[in-house]
Amino acid sequence: MGSMATPNQDQHHPKHHLQQPAAPAPAPATGRRLPDFLQSVNLKYVKLGYHYLITHLITFLLFPLIVIILLEAARTDPDELRQLWLHLQYNLVSVLVFSAILVFASTVYIMTRPRAVYLIDFACYRPEPHLKAPFLAFMEHSRLCGEFNESALEFQRKILERSGLGEETYFPEAMHHIPPNPSMAAARAEAEQVMFGALDNLFRSTGVNPKDIGVLVVNCSLFNPTPSLSAMIVNKYKFRGNIRSFNLGGMGCSAGVISIDLARDLLQVHGSSYAVVVSTENITQNWYFGNRKSMLIPNCLFRVGGAAVLLSNRRSDRRRAKYRLVHVVRTHKGADDNAFRCVYQEQDEVGKVGVSLSKDLMAIAGGALKTNITTLGPLVLPISEQLLFFATLVAKKLFNAKVKPYIPDFKLAFDHFCIHAGGRAVIDELEKNLQLSPVHVEASRMTLHRFGNTSSSSIWYELAYIEAKDRIRRGHRIWQIAFGSGFKCNSAVWEALCNVKASSHSPWADCINSYPVQVVDGHIASQ
Repeated sequence: MGSMATPNQDQHHPKHHLQQPAAPAPAPATGRRLPDFLQSVNLKYVKLGYHYLITHLITFLLFPLIVIILLEAARTDPDELRQLWLHLQYNLVSVLVFSAILVFASTVYIMTRPRAVYLIDFACYRPEPHLKAPFLAFMEHSRLCGEFNESALEFQRKILERSGLGEETYFPEAMHHIPPNPSMAAARAEAEQVMFGALDNLFRSTGVNPKDIGVLVVNCSLFNPTPSLSAMIVNKYKFRGNIRSFNLGGMGCSAGVISIDLARDLLQVHGSSYAVVVSTENITQNWYFGNRKSMLIPNCLFRVGGAAVLLSNRRSDRRRAKYRLVHVVRTHKGADDNAFRCVYQEQDEVGKVGVSLSKDLMAIAGGALKTNITTLGPLVLPISEQLLFFATLVAKKLFNAKVKPYIPDFKLAFDHFCIHAGGRAVIDELEKNLQLSPVHVEASRMTLHRFGNTSSSSIWYELAYIEAKDRIRRGHRIWQIAFGSGFKCNSAVWEALCNVKASSHSPWADCINSYPVQVVDGHIASQ
């Protein structure tokens, strides 16, 4: 696809595409340390045994009771069974009343229980190859646009080198020209390209008629034109007139989970419906052309991306669905002033608009995560982990001992983790604090490397990566966790309904065999 023409393009100021330099050769592989078996093996198996014992405790207790009941039943005289049957015949009214109560209670339960929400399929947008933004091209572009001083350029270079991003992330069309063209028309073109690209793949793979969609939720934090992004989709695909459409703005990188939660609530009310969730961000009008360092970081991390998700509450769709939504837990720290301002859109000293990131961001994110998993833990953790956590808490309170707080092992609750690819530091901190292994954060690191921070859609690129690696089996649980401005930390838990295969339109289709790559201090160490 060639360059898009823009309204203010003329012959006196021609615009030039940046040439993409060849990627540097990978550095030699680094050595790997073996685990300390003396420290880990015994504890590991003791803990697994304890977990198995507690998880199956009821089974172990009930089994002897069932055996005793069966033995007693086998020794019962047939005359006694006949007398019991006659007794029930003479108390027919009691039997009928009990049966009526049982039927009524079952009906009430079935009518009032939440509707199951199924994920039929999802699609991530894959930009055209000519939109790739290698590091050298990024730096050359920043230098030629004439907006940044030497200190700002050097700062961006250092951030890029340590970011964990690779050489094949994407910028929108308007940012590939010199000078850049952050016009409203170019921003609309980017939004259409991303949203329609993902939706085309989604409708093609599922075979669902757009006119059958009953709910539409779109989230984009920084670009909210009139008519809205949701209206653009309704117009493009000619959705029906009574569709319930929503457009979420300003909610940051965690808005994808918020959109899923909103769609779930709407599907509880409207039976036999499809819901489409579209998560994206817009780069064109939100590039920062100033020199304040706290506002330059998003330039180095955010890249083009978007995802479309098809949900259903129809029981008949369970057979073809990939996942079932199990839990959504949302945490909002906006009541705290520091949390509220840690990701803040504002003007700098010379009036240039950008998004400023606070130095306290990681600490605030950690607090939000702690609150979120405190709520999520009892819903997903096995009873063994909850008992260990409770026992440690009691010991600390009663005996005032210097007991380290027990960190629950979320690896016992989830098989796969989709941690928002907000940056290398975010992934590092969650890997450390949740005691995850490298394979658990592999999808997040590789998504950051291949596509950059695509904001609220990053968790879907990560799930697509796990699918492409053919790792998801029936019954597996997936934890999607995202952070966003406000400050928010949101979690979604999914259960796989089948052995999930990668979609033909997967964004990883032509490169999955090249991953994972080993990234050390932001650089590729080996491949």
